[in-house]
Amino acid sequence: MTLRGRLTAAFLTVVLGPVLLGAVFVGTTLSAVDRSRSAERLGLAASAVRTSIDALCQQLRAAADAVALRPDPATRAGAAGQVVSRGLATAVLVTDVAGGTTYATPGGPVTPWQDCAGPRTGGPVRALSARVDLRDPAGTPLGAVAAAEVVDPAFMARLAAATGVAVTLLDDTAGTDRITHTTEGGRVRDAVLAAAGAVDGDRVTATPDGRYVRRLRPAPGQPLPLVLSVAGERPSGLPAALVGAVLLAAALAVLTAWRLARVTTRPLVELAGAVDRVARGDLTARVPVRSRDEIGRLAAAFNRMTRETAGYVTALTSSRDQLRGHLGVLGDTLASTHDLQRILRVILHSAIAATGARAGAVLLRDDAGVLVGQCAEGLAGRCPPGTEPEELRVPVGTGVVGLVAATGEPQRGRVPPGPTPTGEPWCETYVAVPFTAPGGAGADPPGRDPAVGVLVLYDRLGVGEFDDDDLATLRTFAGHAAVAVENVRVHEEAQRLSLTDPLTGLWNYRYLRESLRREVERASRFGRMLSILVLDLDRFKIVNDSYGHAAGDAVLAEFARRVRGEIREVDLAFRQGGEEFVVLLPETDAPGAATVAERLGAAVRDTPVVVAGHAGILTTIAVSVSIGIAVYPDHASTGAEVLDAADEALYAAKGAGRDGYRVATARHRPTPVADGAVEEIGVPSGATSPADGLPRAGPPTDRPSIDEPSAHRPPPDRAPADDLSTDLSIDGPTGRHAVGAPGVTQPGGASCGPHPPRQSRGR
Repeated sequence: MTLRGRLTAAFLTVVLGPVLLGAVFVGTTLSAVDRSRSAERLGLAASAVRTSIDALCQQLRAAADAVALRPDPATRAGAAGQVVSRGLATAVLVTDVAGGTTYATPGGPVTPWQDCAGPRTGGPVRALSARVDLRDPAGTPLGAVAAAEVVDPAFMARLAAATGVAVTLLDDTAGTDRITHTTEGGRVRDAVLAAAGAVDGDRVTATPDGRYVRRLRPAPGQPLPLVLSVAGERPSGLPAALVGAVLLAAALAVLTAWRLARVTTRPLVELAGAVDRVARGDLTARVPVRSRDEIGRLAAAFNRMTRETAGYVTALTSSRDQLRGHLGVLGDTLASTHDLQRILRVILHSAIAATGARAGAVLLRDDAGVLVGQCAEGLAGRCPPGTEPEELRVPVGTGVVGLVAATGEPQRGRVPPGPTPTGEPWCETYVAVPFTAPGGAGADPPGRDPAVGVLVLYDRLGVGEFDDDDLATLRTFAGHAAVAVENVRVHEEAQRLSLTDPLTGLWNYRYLRESLRREVERASRFGRMLSILVLDLDRFKIVNDSYGHAAGDAVLAEFARRVRGEIREVDLAFRQGGEEFVVLLPETDAPGAATVAERLGAAVRDTPVVVAGHAGILTTIAVSVSIGIAVYPDHASTGAEVLDAADEALYAAKGAGRDGYRVATARHRPTPVADGAVEEIGVPSGATSPADGLPRAGPPTDRPSIDEPSAHRPPPDRAPADDLSTDLSIDGPTGRHAVGAPGVTQPGGASCGPHPPRQSRGR
């Protein structure tokens, strides 16, 4: 007998024998105990069901007697109502000699009712009743009185609670095809029903899921066809105990096998010693081959393995050092920069060095479905005429690289003789691997998602094609390329989200401060002007109060869209907070800024905003905007000061009646005064218009000044400044309604979004 036979026999003897015997014994014993206990519970439950239904029938019979003893129909009706109100029965029915109904309590169950003492009627049981004959004082039959208790899920639940088992009511006694009511869950009711169909008499049967079922047929005093079921009581720790027994048997088998191998075979001892030497790094260890059995073949295979391993270790040590250097450079690059071109160049250089390729390229897929070269190495003289290595453009699905991107499957091999596909570099052998965004749907299997790029290498050094090891190596570098592309995309998206307002899509207040500083520095360096417009929607709080914040958000988003449509590409629009916006106009003087302000005011004023109101009704909201204008360096010398000047001009536009604009006035720079001296500050008495005709910021007035251009005065159909009724209106189903009341100040309000650090005043 061979060593394998001896070890197999020992394993079967030590492990399988005790495990099988123990499993059979435990399973048989626990099943018998569980079945016995469940049968006992079902027997007690059957007795309890009969007793409960019999008691209910007696109660119904007593209730019917109480009604039948009344001498006339009027008192019988009152007695029937008392019986129902006291809960002695659900309904009472009084019939005449012919069976016609003379009185019935309202809300009773549908007839016919199952009589407690009568034969079982076919069909579902809707109510259980007791019938008493109705006679006059002379003993002449007058009819009958029936008191009934409805049989519904609540009745079954009470019956289950009284018995402690699940109860199912069948439609009839002929079969178990249909169920009227049951307290079983939907998952096990079918198994209980199937088991009940196979029960004969009072015998208890088991379901596949471990429940026990008993059929309770109708009997005198208990006319209901019932099925009783209860869950088994097998110990919950039985699987754990069996697993423990198996583990213990396995441990004994391991110890036994180790002992047998140690004491019976000397070749195994020698082999173990040689293995220990190899484990310590001595690859010169050899095992003497003493026989031609399994141990002899194992020793020969071990000797061959150690010789080949020694060669592999030498080659791997050299490759490891080289790859470690490339991965170090690659890791440092990935961690230190978001420059995609630099990262891809490092990845390509590392892949070429690791595989011994002569040339390679990294191509990324653009929106038009074309692979565009991002970086290349060693492709000089290999590209089509007139194409630079960095200008590679390969349509997806064309050539080797295009096919890899289209199918998502890596490819390697030799290029067949013939013309090179359009856009493909010339080569003899190649290996190309696609890469997708990390975590995409194509992660398993890895090429099924549309490839975002391809890493391709050409012409391995020496002779022969690229092998599977080169393909596996290139997969690793393609994974780094995918991570690099995803990191750059996430970084750019994070930058965009941190600088934009999520509701309107405009730049936020954080980017406003940075842009204002940059534009002021540029204007100062080149001697140019920079105009700032501060815009504020008039009486915006009324929109939120009247139509809700959802409508306010829609108005803000539409206003931002119109602002973008009226400015140049070089202009910058920001949401400063709430309903206040800022527009930077590089290389623009005050007249130019006034022209933009007029366009913005007209774009907002001339076309009301349509939003979805309550119940989906479209609501038209007419809005207007007030604008303050300041110019650098005419009105201030720093970005913060010119923004404050535009803000002051905005308040002047508000005070002048809203729906217009004002240009800031040059700031007065007071001369220093001695300590303790009182400086006298002049206060202008009203707004003035300079020679250029532009309205200037000044103290609020009740009406626009006479010399203000008519283009910026409030329209005739709008309320003047001293009449503070709102200029917001809706065109709804009932006509045009003004919002607000005359003489009541309506401060401005924001719909949503964070406010900037600057303190906002009521508008």
